Amino acid sequence: MSSLFQSEQMTLCQLFLQSEAAYACVSELGELGLVQFRDLNPDVNAFQRKFVNEVRRCDEMERKLRYLEKEIKKDEIPMLDTGENPDAPQPREMIDLEATFEKLENELREVNQNAEALKRNYLDLTELRHILRKTQVFFDEMGVVTPTSVDSPREDETMGLLEHEHRSSTALQTNKLGFVAGVILRERLPGFERMLWRACRGNVFLRQAEIESPLEDPATGDQVFKTVFIIFFQGDQLKSRVKKICEGFRATLYPCPETPAERREMAIGVMTRIEDLNTVLSQTQDHRHRVLQAAAKNIKTWFIKVRKIKAIYHTLNLFNLDVTQKCLIAEAWVPVTDLENIQIALRRGTERSGSSVPPIINRMESLEEPPTFNRLNKFTRGFQNLVDAYGIASYREVNPAPYTCITFPFLFAVMFGDAGHALIMLAFAAWMVIKENSLIQKNIKSEIWTIFFGGRYILLLMGLFSFYTGIVYNDVFSKSLNIFGSSWNVNISTHVVHEEKNVMLDPVTCFEDHPYPIGVDPVWQVADNKIAFLNAYKMKISIIIGVIHMLFGVSLSLWNHVYFKRPLNIICEFIPQLIFLLFLFMYLNVLVFHKWVWYYAKGGLAAGPHCAPSILITFINMVLFKAGELPDRDCPSAYMFAGQEILQKIFVVVGLLCVPWMLFIKPFVLKSQHGKQMKAHSPLNNVESTDVENGRPNGGHAGQGGHGGHGEEFDFGEIFIHQAIHTIEYVLGSVSHTASYLRLWALSLAHAQLSEVLWSMVMRMGLQQSSYVGSVFLFAIFAFWAVLTVSILVLMEGLSAFLHTLRLHW
Repeated sequence: MSSLFQSEQMTLCQLFLQSEAAYACVSELGELGLVQFRDLNPDVNAFQRKFVNEVRRCDEMERKLRYLEKEIKKDEIPMLDTGENPDAPQPREMIDLEATFEKLENELREVNQNAEALKRNYLDLTELRHILRKTQVFFDEMGVVTPTSVDSPREDETMGLLEHEHRSSTALQTNKLGFVAGVILRERLPGFERMLWRACRGNVFLRQAEIESPLEDPATGDQVFKTVFIIFFQGDQLKSRVKKICEGFRATLYPCPETPAERREMAIGVMTRIEDLNTVLSQTQDHRHRVLQAAAKNIKTWFIKVRKIKAIYHTLNLFNLDVTQKCLIAEAWVPVTDLENIQIALRRGTERSGSSVPPIINRMESLEEPPTFNRLNKFTRGFQNLVDAYGIASYREVNPAPYTCITFPFLFAVMFGDAGHALIMLAFAAWMVIKENSLIQKNIKSEIWTIFFGGRYILLLMGLFSFYTGIVYNDVFSKSLNIFGSSWNVNISTHVVHEEKNVMLDPVTCFEDHPYPIGVDPVWQVADNKIAFLNAYKMKISIIIGVIHMLFGVSLSLWNHVYFKRPLNIICEFIPQLIFLLFLFMYLNVLVFHKWVWYYAKGGLAAGPHCAPSILITFINMVLFKAGELPDRDCPSAYMFAGQEILQKIFVVVGLLCVPWMLFIKPFVLKSQHGKQMKAHSPLNNVESTDVENGRPNGGHAGQGGHGGHGEEFDFGEIFIHQAIHTIEYVLGSVSHTASYLRLWALSLAHAQLSEVLWSMVMRMGLQQSSYVGSVFLFAIFAFWAVLTVSILVLMEGLSAFLHTLRLHW
């Protein structure tokens, strides 16, 4: 249980493992997750270590699995994830896994290559079918072509129309006009047309027709749009030029017969081949789908196994070999309380490997600072992550995460104090907590969902605490609940109430002796001075909470100083810090409580509300050593109690004396201690120390002789500057942090006002309708109001309050 408030006690252990049992032992230790191994080969290149070949084999297996995973996702096949955590396979099982992955990859690549070739053939036949269909229309429309009379690739006026289909072929043969037909990407057509016109000097004639349906690119699988074209020309020189231009624009040319009968016959043959290809393609896709479905059932388990094997060999690369090459030596940091569990795991690994030599584990002494290890569970993990995001505590320092479990949701709730919005957050968090096992099995990969689900217990406590503060503020969706009946009585005539727009209630005559049982009285919901009243209340509450929170943080440092035996830090840091905070800012809290208790409506002349001094003015006068001013002429005193002026001056003087106390004493004490150590380790003392060791007593301590004059270098200037920075940071930080806690009041006010504005500007429109149509209209208004409430007031305002709470804790 102590590990919850302080990091675990760690020890450095040396492990001696037989080579044949090392793999199984590391596997067992990895499942425990309690060991941090040290690298005993820091100067050895990663490619020169003993198990580098095994790591490469694991990398290759991971590559094949990623390829399979990509193909499975491409076909949108669900991958089975049972949530099980299989053990790491034995080294001999690596060969079987490699063979399985190799077979699957080769089979899948072969299927993909065949499918790509079939798709390419299918694309060619489809394009040829469109060419035969479109060019038939061209030949039907065209007459005798005289390319030399063409002035522009877009001018059809110079072209004669063919009278009949048989005359078109006769005309082509008579004028010896050649043509090429093909397809080109639609976006390349304008440039292709301009290049033809310029390169051929207008001596070609181009006709085009778009293919309406998109075609699939066999290489990428993308849908592309293409256009059929036919180019008429005369002469071999133009033919060669046209083909080169087509090749440059990556246009695909296809053979197109000149006679209609041949085109018709070719079209029939093309349709037959397309039908055959469709059959073969469907069979190929079915085979590919079956292969991927079989792989999808095991791919998650395969990934876990391969990564565990890789992690084991990567860890084994940190080990060292003894002289006989039969034993692996490792050094690792382990928790002291888990030494027995680690020994059991090592014995279990040795039994699994069949080794007859038991492993040896020895505790070692080390001057190196151990790593920080905090034992976590699913509840504390989220809060520990918030703390570690700012910085991980040093070894055996106080862990603030347990206290954050309470202070974090409470400070959040002060800013997010609305019981209605809190219920929404609480319901969502409770659903995640109740259904956490089934939600974990679904393994949702969304990053936003991962953040919400990882902090489900944080959200649960934030919703619970916010519901409490919402009841205290008496704020439920910007409305108040009158459960116990207001403690205010309107003892004014009905005529005055109905005639006057604003009526002032006197607490002396209109307020009962008993206050509202819990939270704010609901009468403030209709009061014009509601904001002024709540501002004064929430602002003072924020200062009180802030000073207590800072005081608690300073008090935690005492634990560290006592545990690490640093009495100088207690005297020169903790005590002056505590005095400075108590005498200035805690005194401010005392004034707030004193004003709340002492001054009230029926308090008479001295304790009446008109004689209550302003706490802000009082604190400013206190720091400036100014005398207080009477709040009213009739007030007997400018101070809240007798002797306040003298007490305030003492507090300020003592608080100011704490600054040089923190700044100067510790550096000079360290300098004095260092001088005494240097004097104690002088050569004369070393001689005396030697005499003691030889049996000749003297006044010195023999145990100090081993430290000689080899102490660490002492730099007084560096220590003084460090202490000055620490002092200035604390003094200025105390002032700025106290002001920072006012964001508790500011965000609470902003949240309440946004909620009230949303109700008055949106929801009230639906409630003001009195007809039957208004009941239907109310549904739409409520839906709009609910969406804005969840998106703005719960999500956005919740995120804002969360970030400000995190800032205050950091």
